[in-house]
Order: sequence, then structure tokens, then C-alpha cells
Amino acid sequence: MTDTLTKTAAANAPINDTRKAELLSKTVKHIDIKSFDARPIVDAMADMSFTSRDLGRATKIYNQMLADKDCTVCLVIAGSTSAGGCMDLYADLVRNNMVDVIVATGASIVDMDFFEGLGHKHYQALEIPDDDTLRSLYIDRIYDTYIDEEQLQDCDFTINKIAESLEPKPYSSRAFIREMGKYLAEHGKKENSLVKLAYEHDVPIFCPAFVDSSAGFGLVKHQVDAAKEGRPYMVLDAIADFRELTQIKIEAGVTGLLMIGGGVPKNFIQDTVVCAEILGHHDVEVHKYAVQITVADVRDGACSSSTLQEAASWGKVNTAIEQMVFAEAGSVMPLLASDAYHRGLWKDRPVRKWASIFPA
Repeated sequence: MTDTLTKTAAANAPINDTRKAELLSKTVKHIDIKSFDARPIVDAMADMSFTSRDLGRATKIYNQMLADKDCTVCLVIAGSTSAGGCMDLYADLVRNNMVDVIVATGASIVDMDFFEGLGHKHYQALEIPDDDTLRSLYIDRIYDTYIDEEQLQDCDFTINKIAESLEPKPYSSRAFIREMGKYLAEHGKKENSLVKLAYEHDVPIFCPAFVDSSAGFGLVKHQVDAAKEGRPYMVLDAIADFRELTQIKIEAGVTGLLMIGGGVPKNFIQDTVVCAEILGHHDVEVHKYAVQITVADVRDGACSSSTLQEAASWGKVNTAIEQMVFAEAGSVMPLLASDAYHRGLWKDRPVRKWASIFPA
């Protein structure tokens, strides 16, 4: 009981602004893949063994995707690499026509990218005090990275503002995220935002578990407020998400997957092959190329750790051109992306603009 009372008192105490400023004193700087050429080190690593060789082969496969003019490249993001320093990396992939479709967690899109698009920052944790102390200061922690909860609530309320501005009808996550990109294009404070650039380049973003993020709080408030006032409200249509992404797979034909982490986004993009077959498209191709970077252990049978070889048993992925890389993605994605950027195979790729196939 005493511990509970102590924690409650701490949560209700005034925020120590000086202490909070000390903890939020060093921002995370996002890596610029254009500022260095990773080709020599990736080439050298390809002649090594273990994870180094895996990364070399994964990078080669990603370059194959970019060289294949028929291939639609799907970027799949789970985990916290955006908060950890890869945010500009993903934005540059969109800016330079190196990805055509994005499937991600709501946290990656909303709590991280959209959040910084509004002008907020992530911070390096130079020290990690007791987490109850962080709570008393309204600081959220992602391992060794901090987020100002008060700034995150600004993200929540901005999502609510966008929802309030829309016609009350069903929206896929892609359609709603497009509105978020439009908002950033008009009011944002960061040029290199993935959400903003995807809107401007007609690259669709899907979040199959969209409300599992700051968006959820803003959208719940939108519905509750509307219900209290007796007016209709917008809703998210998860089935439309699956239908739209499957439509892209059907029309794209050849596809390649660049997957960071796993979980729902990974399964969602892979399932489009099966869904297309269910819809009668028995000639749909499995994903021709696939790379997954993960730290998940294969022994527990979970989705995040299931190998690409295993996915072949479900009729989702081609086993001939795939590579698992068991590594923390923030440490290897900069090498893979920089290598691909500097090889320049993206310069001759067709611009696909998959988002434009859907009504505005």
C-alpha cells in the first residue's frame, strides 16, 4: 500500500522542469545514408562469415530488387529503429524512389515519424534513473531513448484534429495516413518526414494495427466526443486495408520485401499472396525477393522470428532469393541502405505511385 501511495503521489507531483531538461538534453540524430559510401565495407563483409556474410547477401538482394524494373519494392517496418536514428534513412528511400509501398506499425508511423514531423524530437538517454522518476517527469522510455510525453500528447490531439476534419465514413489506414501526410505538407515542421514524403510521392503507407499507437488515443477521443454530441464519426476499416494491399500485389506482379523486424506488418504483406488466390487470382506470384532483419529467436515459433524459408510453406515467399539477417536493424540498415543508394540502381526505376490507384 505504501509503495502504491508513493507512486501516486509522485505521479501527481509538479514536474521538475530543470531535471526534465537535463534528461532531455541530447537529441537523437538520424543517420544520413548519403553522407557516406558503405559499398566497400559491405563488399568486404560479403567475403566474411556469420552475420557479415548474411548482410552482404541481403544487400545484394535488395539491389536486385532495385535493378528489376518489374519489381515493386515493399518496405516493412516494425520495432523502434525510427526513434533510434533511422528516420531519415526511411525518408530517403521514399525520396529516391527506392521503395514503392510501406507497411508498418502505428508506432513507427505516428509516435515516431509523424511526431517528429510536428517538430518534436527523440532524445538519447544519457542516464536511466528509476522509471517511476521518468513517469513523474512525463518522460517515456524506449530502451535508451526518451520521448517527452507532453509532446506526444500533442501528436494525439493532432490526430484527433485531423479525424474531426474528415467526412464521417470508413477509411483504410492508408487513406487516413494520407491525410496525415497532407497535414504535414501544409503545417509540418520537418522536411524529411516519411509520412509527408510518402504523401507527396504517392507511396501508400499501411498500418494494419494502426490504433496501437498515439493515433488510437486521438481517434478514440474523436469517436467519444462525436457520440456524446450525437453526430456521426469516422472509423477505420481494417478489411479495406487488406483489400487495398492485396489489390496492389495483384496489379504489381513481381514484388520484393525489405523487412525490418516482424510481427503484424510482416505477416500482413506476406498474406497478400494467399488473399489474392482466395479472390481467384491463382496466377499471382509469390514475393520474388525477400530480406528480413530481426533479432527474434526462431525457437519460439513466433511470427517475428519465423524464417523466410518457413513462409514458403505457406505459399508466400520464393525460397531462391531470400535472406535472413539476425542483427539489430539500427546497426545494419544504414550499411544496406547506403550501399544501395550509392550503387544508384534506383535511378532507372519506374515511378509507380501506387497510392494513385485509389480514390482520393
